[in-house]
Amino acid sequence: MSTSDDTDNTSTLWGGRFSEATDAFVQRFTASEGFDRQLAQEDIEGSMAHATMLAAAGILSDHELTAITEGLASIQNEIEQGSFEWRVDREDVHMNIEARLTELVGDAGKKLHTGRSRNDQVATDIKLWLRRAIESISKELTRLQLGIVKLAEAHAHTVMPGFTHLQVAQPITFGHHLLAWNEMLERDWGRLQDCRYRLNQCPLGAAALAGTTFPIDRAMTSDALGFDAPTRNSLDSVSDRDFAIEFCAAAAITTTHLSRMAEELVIWTSAQFGFIDIPDRFCTGSSIMPQKKNPDVPELVRGKSGRMNGHLITLLTLMKSQPLAYNKDNQEDKEPLFDAVTTLFDCLRAFADMVPALEPDQERMRAAALQGFSTATDLADYLVRKGLPFRDAHEVVGKVVGHCVSKDITLEDLSLDDLQEFSDAIGDDVFSVLTLEGSVAARNHLGGTAPDQVTAAAKAALESVSNR
Repeated sequence: MSTSDDTDNTSTLWGGRFSEATDAFVQRFTASEGFDRQLAQEDIEGSMAHATMLAAAGILSDHELTAITEGLASIQNEIEQGSFEWRVDREDVHMNIEARLTELVGDAGKKLHTGRSRNDQVATDIKLWLRRAIESISKELTRLQLGIVKLAEAHAHTVMPGFTHLQVAQPITFGHHLLAWNEMLERDWGRLQDCRYRLNQCPLGAAALAGTTFPIDRAMTSDALGFDAPTRNSLDSVSDRDFAIEFCAAAAITTTHLSRMAEELVIWTSAQFGFIDIPDRFCTGSSIMPQKKNPDVPELVRGKSGRMNGHLITLLTLMKSQPLAYNKDNQEDKEPLFDAVTTLFDCLRAFADMVPALEPDQERMRAAALQGFSTATDLADYLVRKGLPFRDAHEVVGKVVGHCVSKDITLEDLSLDDLQEFSDAIGDDVFSVLTLEGSVAARNHLGGTAPDQVTAAAKAALESVSNR
């Protein structure tokens, strides 16, 4: 690859100050049109709003405005039809579009950049693009939540073991577990809305860094583009990428939650657990072991959380040492942001399709809940209600469990006489608290795992998510 074949700076829109052409390698190295062309729709939208404002300010004539808007519409059509010629020597999406506009409409196209810079232009484009992305992602997140909540409502009475340290702890219901997933996702949805709120300030009009001498109307362009208000400081306007970092932080937390769910799905589908079955369309097989059914979708989602963390660290590192205002470093903001959006959307789509189709094995779940003395805490609570201090009750139940372990039996296998050997406070009413159903039903309070509470929580969540 040659590094000395120079190109003609007359093809650029900024070459007047330079006495020699840009090195061909440098031109390729510094160009971004290969990836920032994703911003073409937003760039055209922003340019139309800017042109309309310039005309209202008397900077463009009505004839020039018509030529520009018609030219931009023609370019939009070329891009959609795939006939637009993207040129690396034009560096980026902005200059590709502006150069083509000038080809189409002549001098009017050259006037479009009056009162703005690529610095405020790109910041505006990214915000418009990310705002749309957040809206699409929020819809997929909502679809996943609806699937989870409906499945939870259907399994409000399905008993399964709850775990701490991945050891059987207490009985819960499958519906209660699913609603815990929904709580995580509900916070994720809120973070996305917060991010959208903070990014919705319009940088257009900040120009390169200090504003412009032309009589622009920044409120007009802000309103036209659907922003809440113009940004308040020109230096910050062109150098701020907090909104991209904030989105990647929210995305990293969301994929962390998806990864936790994925881990449970992988465990639950194993032969050792067998709690759920994932439909075949979400799984793959082995090239050598014909019996295998691999949970590839949750495994891949689990893996992509690391990729998302990487994008967040990339943007944080990118911005940490930049002085005000704009620096070329900021060109590196787009690829991690673009990939973060695509990755998060795809992960949410995969889960939104898959989770509602999960098929729990209720018998396996119930059998697992009978293991590990999951009702031991219920026995301790029973003794407290009979008048024992909790620590004494805890010690009594610990001895009961030790006895069961030595005999290789469960709490449910013990007779009343057996139990009374450990405490004469135990009566024949104890057996109602030693059943799985009795255990979950006893936790009948807000946030508890009692089926009535789960049903009510699922209905409330369904209404909340449906009314967004």
